[in-house]
Amino acid sequence: MNKYSPENIRNVALAGHSGTGKTSVAEAMLFCAKVINRLGSVDEGNTVSDYTEAEISRKISISTSMLHFDWKGTKVNLLDTPGYADFIGDAKTAIWAADIALTVVNAVTGVEIGTDKAVGFAEEFQKSSAFFVNHLDKEFADYEQTLESIQEHFGKGAIPFQMPIKLEEGHIQIVDLLQMKLFDFATDGSGVANGSDIPASLIEEAQQLREQLIEHAAESEDELTERYLEEGSLTEEEIVRGVKVGMANRTLFPIFCGVASKNVGIRLLLDFLVQNAPGPADLTIPAAHKERSEEEVVLSATSDSPLAGVVFKTISESVGDLSFVRVYSGTLKPGDDVFNASRKANERIGQMFSMNGSKREDMNEIGAGDIGALIKMKDTHTGNTICSRNAHLEIQPVALPHPLIRVAVEPKSRGDEEKIGTGLHNIHEEDPSFSSRFDSELRQIIAEGQGELHLTVVFDKLKRKYGVDVNVVEPRIPYRETIQGKAEGHHRHKKQSGGRWQFVEAYVRVEPQSRGGGFEFLDEVVGGAIPGKYIPAVQKGVVESMDRGVIAGYPVVDVKVAVYDGSYHPVDSSDMAFKMAGAHAFQKAFMDARPILLEPIYKVQVTIPDTYMGDVMGDLNSRRGRIQGMDPNGQFQMIHAEVPLADLYKYSTALRSMTQGTGDYTMEFSHFDPVPQDVAKKIIDASEHSRELVDA
Repeated sequence: MNKYSPENIRNVALAGHSGTGKTSVAEAMLFCAKVINRLGSVDEGNTVSDYTEAEISRKISISTSMLHFDWKGTKVNLLDTPGYADFIGDAKTAIWAADIALTVVNAVTGVEIGTDKAVGFAEEFQKSSAFFVNHLDKEFADYEQTLESIQEHFGKGAIPFQMPIKLEEGHIQIVDLLQMKLFDFATDGSGVANGSDIPASLIEEAQQLREQLIEHAAESEDELTERYLEEGSLTEEEIVRGVKVGMANRTLFPIFCGVASKNVGIRLLLDFLVQNAPGPADLTIPAAHKERSEEEVVLSATSDSPLAGVVFKTISESVGDLSFVRVYSGTLKPGDDVFNASRKANERIGQMFSMNGSKREDMNEIGAGDIGALIKMKDTHTGNTICSRNAHLEIQPVALPHPLIRVAVEPKSRGDEEKIGTGLHNIHEEDPSFSSRFDSELRQIIAEGQGELHLTVVFDKLKRKYGVDVNVVEPRIPYRETIQGKAEGHHRHKKQSGGRWQFVEAYVRVEPQSRGGGFEFLDEVVGGAIPGKYIPAVQKGVVESMDRGVIAGYPVVDVKVAVYDGSYHPVDSSDMAFKMAGAHAFQKAFMDARPILLEPIYKVQVTIPDTYMGDVMGDLNSRRGRIQGMDPNGQFQMIHAEVPLADLYKYSTALRSMTQGTGDYTMEFSHFDPVPQDVAKKIIDASEHSRELVDA
């Protein structure tokens, strides 16, 4: 493969809502660049980027695919990301690794939740953004309305660089406002377009739109602004400079259009990306930090600088992990000894590849600004920084979205627990937006992800790849127990054990702490009623009772316990006896101190179109949710609520059903609140029933 300088590389993430045609855009680009000789189709399951069994059967992108090609002497690295909300973690990391987020928008539906997410990630990472309005040939497609929705949602910096003017069977005409030419595209998939002068009937409208474009390009630099104000226009070279700078500093977001499935508009889009869009040399590199230091290191996108790169995705294969790496600075070659700054481990670089879906092409090096794949990295995983041995530089990895769904998994076959643990751990290394753990409190393996489909794909992979099948059940809720009042408890432990008597007494007092106040134990014994050497045993008995729970078997929190009196026998007392006395005295006091159950409450932020406000708010109320407020967000509404975790099981599925797939939400733990009395009674009764079954 040819060696490319940073000036001749474009790293583009194709992003947007599910169903907008991102994979078709990628397929058309590969066809234009002669990487493939026919256009594949998602429906037919023969595209380059959607190549896994799960993607072909479900007809959606599940994982980011890496693609590459040469377009007029510039290397384009294309990251085709999933649009389905369950796989949003992959889209986020791909946008972070790229330089340009090209968000594909459906001309029928306009801006959707996935559009907002993609642009939001680009803004979070300060990446250049552009839009491609797709599906112009569909019934009910409305370019003007889609354009308005983009500008309304993302600001007036979103500027059309093209305008479609004729949509007829057999051909589609597009005016390119940079070149001021009319292009007539055949719709046979060839991508061929004949350029000609703009008709007189359209020239005035085209000139007005071009003037908007030039005005925004001029605003990107003070020098260009002054020249524009003085001269009233800019030269072609100055317009290109203004566009590139405007995209780099995120004041200009070009909008293009076409029909990707018919290869309409793709060549114009590619020409723009390589001629006018910023590359690695034009953009700010993420900050790096030296090991054990807050000192920021400014990296340079040059191949002779110290090496710094980040693995942004891992694919687990039978022959070894395949690691997608973005090199920000320096050069990476096979055989290099590098340092993993994230894990403080040395690595030896083996083979490296450029990828087109599942197909690999050997690379001799990955230079600054480029993206490639590494094979069989020993101790390097997603989010890790690799750097020169003597540099010890680390780039902060992406913060992935909080999990939105949690389930418990149980092996279908006895003895498969270890295989489940190994398989889920490996899947997490490949997809960090999925996580799993054994919860010792709940005594369950808990799996967490972005949605029900996300977890279904994970468990399918677990079965197919690691040969283990699981049952999915509703996870237990980590309730807590506490008290609302003060009380005292006393227990006399008098028992004969092994021919020897045990005799002790303990008096304890309990009172509530403020929520989150934790546990406090006080020794208030005076006069030697309990010798000091036995006080730790009393405390141990109290703590063990708190861990086991008193009313329903859940841990006790936020209590103050004082041992204030007792008695002992010089011969017949022991640590064990005082531990038991402390435990029983605490339990009695606890039951007299108005005990209650606490449940975890989560902050939930739901983003939906206005149309579904009533249904969604009614559903949240039925889940014992408390609405905290609402904020408009473009054409969406954001509902802020607090909802008990017990009522959020599979909420992602319910929300998508209510909103026809247009709703989205985030959730994170907030605090514990008392469980309503009627609900608490059911939980306590269920706990007592479980204990009876165990005892039986």
